[in-house]
Amino acid sequence: MKIKDFLFMAAVATAVLAGCDSNVKETQTTDFVDDVKLALADSGRIDLSRLQWTREPAGYEVKNDTIMISTAPHTDLWQRTYYHFQNDNAPVLQMKTREKFFSFVVKTDFTQSHQRFDQCGIVMYLDSENWLKGSVEYENDEFQHLGSVVTNKGYSDWATTAIAADVKTMWYRFSRREDDYCIECSTNGVDFSQMRICHMPAAAEEISFGIYACSPEESSFTAVFTDLKVSECMWKAHDGQQPDETN
Repeated sequence: MKIKDFLFMAAVATAVLAGCDSNVKETQTTDFVDDVKLALADSGRIDLSRLQWTREPAGYEVKNDTIMISTAPHTDLWQRTYYHFQNDNAPVLQMKTREKFFSFVVKTDFTQSHQRFDQCGIVMYLDSENWLKGSVEYENDEFQHLGSVVTNKGYSDWATTAIAADVKTMWYRFSRREDDYCIECSTNGVDFSQMRICHMPAAAEEISFGIYACSPEESSFTAVFTDLKVSECMWKAHDGQQPDETN
């Protein structure tokens, strides 16, 4: 074989391989199914069968538009701060999206929770060191903690307010504006109050978000989640002080 013929065949083979690689990459891109886009195209209805477990609970049931999660003892989400321990074993059920502007609402019923720190609510879990959650944590027969935790780069914070112990249902609204996030709560599913605004550098592109429940101490209960829905972003753009100019 002449050298020029060999070089020609090598060039053709390289082009073919490059084309194959290009097709593979394109297939990988088009294989991604955005759960928020699917829901928005269906009047906000979430296909519960598409939700994915990060960790499965002790027991669960998904029926019609209801999700029931039964917790196991010693399950929790927390990283380092103050307590100096790392708990990363709470069951988490999520959907995925690359949408930069949307809101997610869910109603939680925790009637069965009765032991200290029993909790259930909304979550955005990216990995063990980057996540956020909003929930009610049972404390005692007098009060419980309505609060949120934001964990960035392996360190958690916890912001709470005390509410009456007889509150047994709570709605949450989780909203995204690019890589900024807002958690709100409501006792009636209509009037929402802000719990937390935060920024998460690790959540700038594709994210996973949904629901969780856990029992950090020696207890177990069943949390009930209903009215899951996605909508356009209900966390409106700020209309006050304008952003600083960047050079």
